[in-house]
Amino acid sequence: MNKIPYKLHDFVMMKKAHPCQNRGNRWQIIRMGADIKIRCMSCGNIIMLTRSHFEKNLKKNLTEEENKKLDV
Repeated sequence: MNKIPYKLHDFVMMKKAHPCQNRGNRWQIIRMGADIKIRCMSCGNIIMLTRSHFEKNLKKNLTEEENKKLDV
């Protein structure tokens, strides 16, 4: 299984959408350590996940994909 690279302030997409009104699936990483804190970009809600749970549910890094498009 390939590990998806991520860093602080990246925008990421998780496997499941946030159950907020807009069903947002775009998150920003706002804290990293043993736990990772992410903010829903649709409603602004903040949740904290263990690093293993975050990595298991991470679908893709949107910031990295945007940078690849700009480099082409």
